[in-house]
Amino acid sequence: DFLCISLMNGFIQLRYNLGDKTVILQTFQKVHANGNTWHSLKAGRTGNEGYLDLDGINITQKASPGMNALDTHTDFFVGGVSSLNLVNSMAVENEPTSFTGCIREIVINNRELRLTVTDAKGGANVGDCDGTVCGYAVCKNNGTCQVENSGFSCSCPQEWTGSTCEQSIHCSQNRCGSQALCIPQPTSFSYICICALGWSGKYCDSKIRFFIAKFIGNSYIKYTDPYYGKRDLQYSRISLNFTTNQTEGLLVWMGKGEDEDNDFLAIGLANGTLKVVINLGERISVPLIHSKYSTCCDERWHFVTVVQNQTCIKVYLDEELILFEDIDPQRKYTALNYGGICYFGGFEIGRKVNIVTTGLFQKEFIGKIKDVVLFQDSKKIQLMKAEGYNVYNGN
Repeated sequence: DFLCISLMNGFIQLRYNLGDKTVILQTFQKVHANGNTWHSLKAGRTGNEGYLDLDGINITQKASPGMNALDTHTDFFVGGVSSLNLVNSMAVENEPTSFTGCIREIVINNRELRLTVTDAKGGANVGDCDGTVCGYAVCKNNGTCQVENSGFSCSCPQEWTGSTCEQSIHCSQNRCGSQALCIPQPTSFSYICICALGWSGKYCDSKIRFFIAKFIGNSYIKYTDPYYGKRDLQYSRISLNFTTNQTEGLLVWMGKGEDEDNDFLAIGLANGTLKVVINLGERISVPLIHSKYSTCCDERWHFVTVVQNQTCIKVYLDEELILFEDIDPQRKYTALNYGGICYFGGFEIGRKVNIVTTGLFQKEFIGKIKDVVLFQDSKKIQLMKAEGYNVYNGN
């Protein structure tokens, strides 16, 4: 499989192969090679239907039946590759050559790649396109960059400060404690502190312990499974207790939550009832919705268990089997390759649930979670020892 964007005889080409055939899209207009004009390029695919947009002019290739997942498992190359022999013969029209020019603001699946010396895995023969230490977007938040003898300096808008205008003036003298996040509140000329796990209080300076995790919104826990490498991923299991007075919310996301090709198992609430979604590969997300019982607003604890036996999924609610489905009788994908990552309640601050889950769940969870057990482990997960913010003692 591959996906390649290239410049060919002045035209932009998008080529991708999902395992069965190569799809080729090409822009109608040429790129003028004057070296002074920046062009905006958007390209990608939804399933096996591709799109290519150059400076607002869009081309879409209607999909014909076939494969619809891009399975690459390789490094991501920009501007060239370490060896041109690595390029698939169908990825470009002629013999492959490296790109000469400038590239900036690369966004992959809503996440911007940091094109810096320290953030890239490797590279060669790449310089600063600006030709000065100011480069592109060195100064954040609309700051203005000036070249100095010692390097550069940033002139910041009045709401921002710091060497690169990275800090709000409202947080410059903040009293937020250990590992807390300072969130500016410009309208009140103030700030609030979001506490890391194990801390509470206005300034996150009070140490706490908990066995019941209380999610108040804009909260999450990210747990890394230390036994992931030893798991049999064809037979997954997760169970937990929860209580809530909300009709929507993401309880658990077993999976990396980074891009559309990551496997996952998700449990949450939709319209007040339990919703389970599983993806074992090829971006086919199978939602299982149980509508017989409401699980919100009754002030009761509910016990949910999801068991994956290859492609057979069983869901238990309060120890009653409520869903049982074989999501793929062909057994094409049978393992839950979740990367050892489990999110509870939501995702990292700034990552919205409806965007990360592509609309499968609408909101972060507000309520309480306890007694989380993975697979057939004899011990419950110690949620307090994970990573997270805005989670408190629900005892």
